Amino acid sequence: MANLKRERFLDDDDEEEVPGKVARSQDTKDRRSRHCPYLDTINRSVLDFDFEKLCSISLSHINVYACLICGKYFQGRGLKSHAYTHSVQFAHHVFLNLHTLKFYCLPDNYEIIDSSLEDITYVLKPTFTKQHISALDKHGKLYRAYDGTTYLPGIVGLNNIKANDYANVVLQALSNVPPLRNYFLEEENYRSIRRPPGDIMFLLVQRFGELMRKLWNPRNFKAHVSPHEMLQAVVLCSKKTFQITKQGDAVDFLSWFLNALHGALGGTKKKTSIVTKAFQGTMRIFSKKLPHPDLPAEEKEALLQTEEYQEQMLESTFLYLTLDLPTAPLYKDEKEQLIIPQVPLFNILAKFNGITEKEYKTYKENFLKRFQLTKLPPYLIFCIKRFTKNNFFVEKNPTIVNFPITNVDLREYLTEEAQSTEKNTTYDLVANVVHDGKPSEGAYRIHVLHHGTGKWYELQDLQVTDILPQMITLSEAYIQIWKRQEAEGDGDSHTGA
Repeated sequence: MANLKRERFLDDDDEEEVPGKVARSQDTKDRRSRHCPYLDTINRSVLDFDFEKLCSISLSHINVYACLICGKYFQGRGLKSHAYTHSVQFAHHVFLNLHTLKFYCLPDNYEIIDSSLEDITYVLKPTFTKQHISALDKHGKLYRAYDGTTYLPGIVGLNNIKANDYANVVLQALSNVPPLRNYFLEEENYRSIRRPPGDIMFLLVQRFGELMRKLWNPRNFKAHVSPHEMLQAVVLCSKKTFQITKQGDAVDFLSWFLNALHGALGGTKKKTSIVTKAFQGTMRIFSKKLPHPDLPAEEKEALLQTEEYQEQMLESTFLYLTLDLPTAPLYKDEKEQLIIPQVPLFNILAKFNGITEKEYKTYKENFLKRFQLTKLPPYLIFCIKRFTKNNFFVEKNPTIVNFPITNVDLREYLTEEAQSTEKNTTYDLVANVVHDGKPSEGAYRIHVLHHGTGKWYELQDLQVTDILPQMITLSEAYIQIWKRQEAEGDGDSHTGA
């Protein structure tokens, strides 16, 4: 048993792994390495590197190899190891070490060196040059996957494993924000970030980077990606707040994910990261405490004169703006059919004009608040508040928001000082997340703009279809990402954080 254990965990390139074999001359090894007779047995159609790199028998992460004939993962390659046993039992001879990206022939145990295998290592670990990244949004070239389907890199379906479409739409939306995408396509940007010992949050950064590179890979074997490893990191890092098997709320997930990513990249309230560079704006919050409504009028008047009840002003940052929908009056027409109410986007943006006041109630106190923006980010996120949580159930507001897809000018929501300093305040829509159905059991889909072609696509799980822009405005929008028109020179360029 000790012997078996020792062999299974030997270093991949240690010649002792198969004891009893006499070392051959370098020439013989080179000849075999470059002329492996089993390369034509490789079955690319079964290869899937989107799942956790675990041995299918021992469930260990250590020293895992993929069998390139059946696609299964096995540990070790030494005598009596799971990969070795599999190669003898099923006559599957070609294996890839998922960590070192080296190919081996088993049970003979020699390394295979052949340039025809490069497409396999690229699918496992895609890499992007600066030139490649800078050209991503300049064309709309279709690529053909190994399975024959054509696809646009970046416009790729994500597998809904059980009930994770709420996370999929957020990940797809963020993957179409060029500065964020560009940062994560190059691993060098975050590889050297130091985290405290035992900090698991950096796993989010690594997995998000891997997912970005898979979504934008022009040499995929299939035209969809499974976010399995990314979502496992989410479950772990959120302490199971967000799960794969239970429907979650896309806005809650977006809020948690952006803040977690910012922190994992070394960002703080004062120190920026690529997340805050792309999405963070600032606002002023004016807040006024209200006397209890049951108090006599004279007492209310007296309280309003005290300092505690005077308006306070607070400067605050934001990563997204919450837009409140008016209460939906579900009235019926003459045919007794429900009419779904509609509201213009600019009506619900009035919350940020510095004049509109709204009452906020807490358990003990009531406040009147108004908001005004002081700085707009290169990419602005709107979250449209569709759900109201009562004691016993969640209610959904079905109001349709009417919005133009381009040229939304937000200048009037800025303070006077900000209006004079902000050069461009006009935004175009780049992503639109929609929630269909009932609050707790509905489904999510997303509309994304492909920057290279200027065309819109709808993605729902593995389905990708093109869509007319005018159809987007008819949906129950839940999250929107808007791009500032000057963002070409402002945020689209590849920036480290």
